[in-house]
Amino acid sequence: MTVRAFMFVVSALLMLVPGMAGAQSSDPAWLDEMKDQLQFDKQCTVVYLMNMREGELGGQRTYEARVQCEDGRMFDATRTGTNGMFEFKACETQVC
Repeated sequence: MTVRAFMFVVSALLMLVPGMAGAQSSDPAWLDEMKDQLQFDKQCTVVYLMNMREGELGGQRTYEARVQCEDGRMFDATRTGTNGMFEFKACETQVC
């Protein structure tokens, strides 16, 4: 396990301790996990979610969403499997 993954797991576990964090949202658990990891990795407070979808590819669950941060940045988030880390790709201006 990488140091980054370990630190994320530790911070996620701290959120389970009563009084350490607010109540869980009404979103599916994977979205809460994605928001927590995005806050930890990119210092992004998610204010808007778009194109959220769950699927299956090669027998594994897939999760995708586009998120907008409080500061205006946007990321595409993806994860394959239920226990892995999300990958974040910054959405940048495209010029054709």
